[in-house]
Amino acid sequence: MAELLAGAGILGVDVDVAVVDEHVRSSAYRRVVLVTASSPSRGRDRAIVATILRDPIDMVSKSAVVALVDRVAMKVTDPAEFRQWWAELLPEIDRLKTESYREFIRRRIHDWLFYLSIEDGHVPTPVELAEVTDWMQRVLAEESTSPAVLALLDESGRRKKIRNIARNRAGSRKLRAQ
Repeated sequence: MAELLAGAGILGVDVDVAVVDEHVRSSAYRRVVLVTASSPSRGRDRAIVATILRDPIDMVSKSAVVALVDRVAMKVTDPAEFRQWWAELLPEIDRLKTESYREFIRRRIHDWLFYLSIEDGHVPTPVELAEVTDWMQRVLAEESTSPAVLALLDESGRRKKIRNIARNRAGSRKLRAQ
C-alpha cells in the first residue's frame, strides 16, 4: 500500500489504517487511479493493477480496476490502442478470485471498445448494439453526436429510457441544425 501511494505521489493517507479499513483503502485506490489514468504513460498500469488486485476484498479491487478502465477509455481515441492496453492487463485481471467480477471487467472493456469504434466512425448494427450492456447503451444515448447512432438507439435501445433519451437528443439536434 505504501509503495502504491508513494508511486502515485499521494500523501496524507495513514497506511496502517488503510491496511485494516477497506473504506480507507478504497478511497486510496480511487486517488491512485485518478493519478494513474491522468498520466500520459501507460507503462506502470499493469503493476498498479496487480497491486490493487492483491487486496483481500475482491469488490474493493474490482471497483478500483473498473474506475481505471473507465478513465483510460475516456482518454484514448484509438480502439486498437485501448485493445493493446487491455491485453497487457488481462493476465492480472484473470487473477481476480471472483469470476463474476472478472466477467464484469471484461464486459466493461467490450463496452468501451464498442464505444471507441463508434467514436472512430463505425455505425453499429442492431445485433452489435444488443451485445453491449444497458449501461453502454445509455452512455451512447446521452453522449453520442452521431444521428445514425441516436436513430439506432431510438429504434433498438434495450430500455424505454434509452430510447427516449436518444429520441429526444436526436430531435434537439435536428432543431439546432435547422
